[in-house]
Amino acid sequence: MKNRITDLLGVKYPIVQAPMGWIARAQLASAVSNAGGLGVIETSSGRLDEVREEVKKMKSLTDKPWGINVAQAFVRDPDIVRFVADQGVKFVTTSAGDPNKYCEALKAEGLTVFHVVPSLAAAMKAIEAGVDGLVVEGGEGGGFKNSRDVSTMVLLPLVCSKVSVPVIAAGGITDGRTMAAAFALGAEGVQMGTRMVSSAESPVHQNWKDAILNAKETDTVFLNRFGPGPALRALRTEKTTVFEKTPPENIMGEFGHALDLYFGGDMEASIALSGQVAGRIDEVKPVAQIIRETVEEFEAVIAELSAKYGKVPIHS
Repeated sequence: MKNRITDLLGVKYPIVQAPMGWIARAQLASAVSNAGGLGVIETSSGRLDEVREEVKKMKSLTDKPWGINVAQAFVRDPDIVRFVADQGVKFVTTSAGDPNKYCEALKAEGLTVFHVVPSLAAAMKAIEAGVDGLVVEGGEGGGFKNSRDVSTMVLLPLVCSKVSVPVIAAGGITDGRTMAAAFALGAEGVQMGTRMVSSAESPVHQNWKDAILNAKETDTVFLNRFGPGPALRALRTEKTTVFEKTPPENIMGEFGHALDLYFGGDMEASIALSGQVAGRIDEVKPVAQIIRETVEEFEAVIAELSAKYGKVPIHS
């Protein structure tokens, strides 16, 4: 599979792992890169000393391409560009902030820069900033969201119709069929978050993985739509069900005990960020199997559609 995304990223398959705080570290990211996708190391935890150690591990676990995400709202280190450039990566995504802040400096270091966008206006601003590509993220995805959420089915073709840079689709992607749909809408790559959280190599506690496996398609909640602070999509728990109607004064304060949830398994200790695709995931699988099955199904779906509709006359 070759296109602009595989060429820019240097990967076998245009499948990227989402840069989830505390989760997107060497254990998971190296598994993605070794399977032919692109693993991405997070900075949204804000713990750059730990991230630096994860980078060292990453270099010992894979010789394949990988990237780093700069989550601007959570990383305020003035030397973050130097930090990223010194890691030897060629690809970086920026998110949660103004694309103008780091784009020029990162590109000056020879890095390929994609910016994560939740709207057409944000996409056009990123294009003006000079990014090499976009991660277009629909509102059904997990994590920090635009309070005016737009689904991938609407946002992705809209953005793709207005820009010429390559696009990676995020939000709602979990298998080959959704990858094929994203490509039909104009994307040349896909990003998976919740699917990777539930993988065998994901470092999160089994309780979180089980919650994903047991979730229905309606078992996420959209939190904090009216602020202050960011909006979020998360798994439905007792805590988040209350927050859905009565958000706390400081939603970010709820992540003070995040590690008790992420790695201790207490699902009420914090907020388990998750996309709606949790309702489609029913098995923990190794990353290599997830990527292999995704590519195989993608190819099968494309072939099936071509065989069924490829020779249908346009006008009857």
